Amino acid sequence: MAAKERLSEYNARRDFAKTKEPRGKKGRSRRKSLGFYVQKHAATRLHYDLRLEWDGVLLSWAVTRGPSPDPTQKRLAVRTEDHPLSYAEFEGTIPQKEYGGGTVMLWDKGRWLPKEDPDEGLKTGKLKFVVDGERMQGGWTLVRMKPRKRRDRENWLLIKERDEHAGHDADELVNAYATSVATSRTMEQIAGKEASRGKPQRRKKSSKGTKSGTRKRGRLPRFQKPQLATLTDTAPEGDDWVHESKFDGYRCIAAVAGDEARCYSRAGHDWTDKFGHIAKALPDLECESALLDGEVVVPQAATGSQFSALQAALSNSGPLAYYAFDLLELDCEDLKSKPLLERKAVLRKLLRTLPDGSVIKYSEHVRGNGRQVLDALCKNGGEGIVSKKANSPYRGVRTMSWLKVKCIRRQEFVIGGYTPSDKRGRRFASLLIGTFEGDKLRYRGRVGSGFSDADLEEMARRMKSLEQSKPPFDSIPRPVSRNARWVQPKLVTEIDFTELTDGGHVRHGVFKGLRADKKPDEVSLESATGPDVKAKEEYYGIRISNPHRIVFPKQGITKAELARYYDRVGSRMLPLIANHPMSLLRCPKGRGDECFFQKHASAGFPDELKRVNLREKSSKRADYLYLDGIEGLIAGVQMGTLEFHIWGSRIDSLEKPDRVVFDLDPDESIDFAVVSLAATVLRRRLDELGLKTIPLVTGGKGVHVVAPLRRTAAWPTVKSFAQGFATKLATDDPDVFTATMSKSRRQGRIFVDWMRNERGSTAIAPYSTRARENGPVATPVSWDELGDLQSANCFRIDDVVKRLESRDPWEASKEWRQAITAGMVERVASG
Repeated sequence: MAAKERLSEYNARRDFAKTKEPRGKKGRSRRKSLGFYVQKHAATRLHYDLRLEWDGVLLSWAVTRGPSPDPTQKRLAVRTEDHPLSYAEFEGTIPQKEYGGGTVMLWDKGRWLPKEDPDEGLKTGKLKFVVDGERMQGGWTLVRMKPRKRRDRENWLLIKERDEHAGHDADELVNAYATSVATSRTMEQIAGKEASRGKPQRRKKSSKGTKSGTRKRGRLPRFQKPQLATLTDTAPEGDDWVHESKFDGYRCIAAVAGDEARCYSRAGHDWTDKFGHIAKALPDLECESALLDGEVVVPQAATGSQFSALQAALSNSGPLAYYAFDLLELDCEDLKSKPLLERKAVLRKLLRTLPDGSVIKYSEHVRGNGRQVLDALCKNGGEGIVSKKANSPYRGVRTMSWLKVKCIRRQEFVIGGYTPSDKRGRRFASLLIGTFEGDKLRYRGRVGSGFSDADLEEMARRMKSLEQSKPPFDSIPRPVSRNARWVQPKLVTEIDFTELTDGGHVRHGVFKGLRADKKPDEVSLESATGPDVKAKEEYYGIRISNPHRIVFPKQGITKAELARYYDRVGSRMLPLIANHPMSLLRCPKGRGDECFFQKHASAGFPDELKRVNLREKSSKRADYLYLDGIEGLIAGVQMGTLEFHIWGSRIDSLEKPDRVVFDLDPDESIDFAVVSLAATVLRRRLDELGLKTIPLVTGGKGVHVVAPLRRTAAWPTVKSFAQGFATKLATDDPDVFTATMSKSRRQGRIFVDWMRNERGSTAIAPYSTRARENGPVATPVSWDELGDLQSANCFRIDDVVKRLESRDPWEASKEWRQAITAGMVERVASG
């Protein structure tokens, strides 16, 4: 239907001599950079008009309670008549007796991208799309409800998809934003004759350091897991490291939006009441919203080791200070991917908006000179330093880009018992402590000093209620157990000590207090040789040399951790790559150093990486690598492999491939949502030819659309089909696709790379890591899942390991019996 015809209802309902609304005129139809708008409309009933540009008009729905960021909320959205494009930024008052009489505010605007064909979605009753507005963000779905009798309007439901923009507060968006995105006016100002079009002024500091006026309120950031530092013996050197004081307190992730603030422990528990002094000070920050990382200490403990003083302050509401050392979000913008020093510069600027004497303070740092910084802090009674890579992003895991170096060793232990005291008035002589290794509590010694009288009373009272008859430790020396009393391992204590004995017991331990922010099963023995995850040095009989070598520097992933990943993912990966000739991308010293491709076997490779002698195009023969077991993956890791690339055929029938692969390689200007939509087009076109497919996000920019095959057609036939299909696709839709590698032809388009479908060509192996920024993994996904992804490099090794618990997207293909036929080749060649 032409836009002019679609606007007939809009024009018929309005008297343009009485309303200032624009007359409905035909607009230009386009498929890119589509407009998205929401107008707050106080008509007979307050509602929010959602408008999506399509086919030269604005598709329109009246959302009765406004959009909700909570995916569990289904907001009624009544389909209304299409509006003209000129209505997009209308703002004003419609006369009361006219259709839609009331005040209209432009509440949000931006761009939207359909995940599927909108016309088809309007027919089927399900429209999925992504919006990039000033207030609404991420994925949304409109679902049509079953029509009722005598209803002339379609009722739909507007539902937020589960992504990083989702929230838990059902009315967070409508409550947070009460002004126009165009004029910053309220509904009352728009309705009034004196309507002010000036933007609201930012709150100003008064002479006393307080603030007055009204501030724009953003969305309260959600808790995010803190980045953790790895214990090491020596401070790193060089200007690419910065060094901060290691605080002696409680880690705190602090969120603020307007006058609302939350303080979270490192485990994500809401400790706002406990850190009340900090929570009250956070709204003094001049921002719409922010998410900070820092440490809560007693003020005099900023550079000293006074953990017990902090506990006393928490118990009697004593003074607290919050030293902020990182900024994760500001005004709804995610900063985690930015370099550390850039984040700290923004943090420093933000904290300067605080009044003098605020309990929120900036954590200073020194660049370079790590050893001298450590020596100076230790001499002044400090606990140690935290050294951080200056250009590193923020990651919510333990990494090697943050290192902690202690003046004296200190860590948490679990209390498993105590020894009675023979001294009058002393409730016990010493605590029996341990750490977990797996599910076993290992005994780590006795601690009998550092207790005040109040500590003795409190500890005795707590342990009395937890007494049990059997020791919780895996094993314990007989002389220690002879007179011991046992308790359930539920209390975590902080202990200072000089060193560990050869038997793994603490020496000169000093009690510093209990920790309520850590769970007992999270307490393991810290090692100054690498991350807390124990670096296993042998898998399948293959010894991993240099297990603590960092192979992905920004992520802090070690060689041992990479071997552990392939050990866990191998059973799912192996059926897809076993017995395929392969090439390896090797980075012997990690991603940050020299990397090179190797396709021929050479001396020194482990036997677990098999060899097969193959004829090459030049008719010469050469030894190629392949693997037939998980041990081959481990052997690749030992040789510094960060990427596995495989042929499309197996060594037992080398001339007949078992898959056809189309690599969608987008120009840099193309958003991933367009790539995923393009992949569904390939899926449909291939399905029409009789080929079912599986998508694989490559860990780079694009998507591989893979059709597993019965091995009946030889390489020339498969190559001819792939080339013909890609060429036909580009001919049918030249604005989107190109089948030519030329860079000039690829501008603004997606290159359908068909050339991986010939003898000797390779494609990235499913579940292989990629030697790229952030250490992504090439991951098979389902077609339903693909449309919800934000990028092709969104999966990391931890994400993939978690996915092993769910259904394998490749599983269904075991039942497929499909092949490339001469008829298919003829169909794509003939057009």
